[in-house]
Amino acid sequence: MKCPITPLLLTTVFVVGCLLPASSIFAQPSAPLSVVARDHAMDGGERIDVVISLPEGATSKVEYVIEKSSEFNGLYTEVAKESPSEKQLAKKQMIVTTDKNIRDEKYWFRVAATEKIGKAVQESAFVKTPLNAPGVASRQLFDGGRMWLAIITLIVCGSVVIFILMARQGRELKVRPIAGLEAIEEAVGRATEMGKACLFVPGIQDMNDIQTIAGLTILAKVAEQAAEYDCLLETPTSKSLVMTAARETVATAFLKAGRPEAYNNDLVYYVTDEQFAYVSFLTGKMVREKPAACFYLGAFFAESLILAETGNEIGAVQIAGTAQPSQLPFFVAACDYTLIGEEFFAASAYLSGDPDQLGSLKGQDVGKLIGGGFILLGIFLVTMTGLTDSESFAIAADYVMNTILQSG
Repeated sequence: MKCPITPLLLTTVFVVGCLLPASSIFAQPSAPLSVVARDHAMDGGERIDVVISLPEGATSKVEYVIEKSSEFNGLYTEVAKESPSEKQLAKKQMIVTTDKNIRDEKYWFRVAATEKIGKAVQESAFVKTPLNAPGVASRQLFDGGRMWLAIITLIVCGSVVIFILMARQGRELKVRPIAGLEAIEEAVGRATEMGKACLFVPGIQDMNDIQTIAGLTILAKVAEQAAEYDCLLETPTSKSLVMTAARETVATAFLKAGRPEAYNNDLVYYVTDEQFAYVSFLTGKMVREKPAACFYLGAFFAESLILAETGNEIGAVQIAGTAQPSQLPFFVAACDYTLIGEEFFAASAYLSGDPDQLGSLKGQDVGKLIGGGFILLGIFLVTMTGLTDSESFAIAADYVMNTILQSG
């Protein structure tokens, strides 16, 4: 006997269907089979790996919400939400690394699967890590995140050692000409011909600044040239310790040139620690005595433009050098020669020709080539990611930037 479908029965089914929640209509996503927390290998003790065993039928449309708590069944907070990749689906295992964990602190995790169906979001039950197996982040002996830093450091250090050995064996290491250093003889020679002095300004910082040390290295070459040409060399300083070091440097240069009796201790002197009082003294001296050659080699700030413009006004040959990026434009605009950045620091190896220094200089160039190569590779990968929208390029770009270059 067939049961007749009456209008009342149809109305009842329709009303019940409308009143039922969406969760009773659509099936919930399958919960993870198990969740295990373990320490992330080779790190500084801040990361924990949450290993999620995926159920049968898991898809990339399902997102897994990872929450953690410092107590079992305590207050859980969300730390990650990720969908499995194709490789993870094939392995039926998903590993999510959480960071910012306190070292040697116990953490319990729970994971639930969520899936959006239409406007409704379906969520499975939470699966927790066992009570007796919390995740504990501990510091490892070796930080794997710095593996590439160790490799690059070994390559650079090895290059330095190899180039030093090559230089000691008499192999010629080519260093490009640096115009500012080549012009020292010309500047001192011009001052000698005109019967005027050379003025050397070693910056306004003390001996704890590497730029001051680099400036005094060049002072040794200038002083040796002045001793050979019998030219007057004045070195006013703004720090007493710099004055002492400069006197030693100039005295040694005169001795090396074979004219120790020509050294005058009073030509290397202290003026004042005050920045603009020191600059006022220098500009006044330049205007009154009009030195034929001016050397500004060290750390400079606002006074760079004042000195360079004054020297340009009196017609002196000017050679400047500094590692202060904001001051370089003033020197470039007003001076005849400017040592820019690393040219300034390479002066010692360039002028002395010492094998150890030349080898170090060439070894550092290898490090720059490696760094520049990885930067160009990162730019290429990011560009290709934008053009092709390829996941492979995106993964490679992320690895270069955040693992090798550690820009993140």
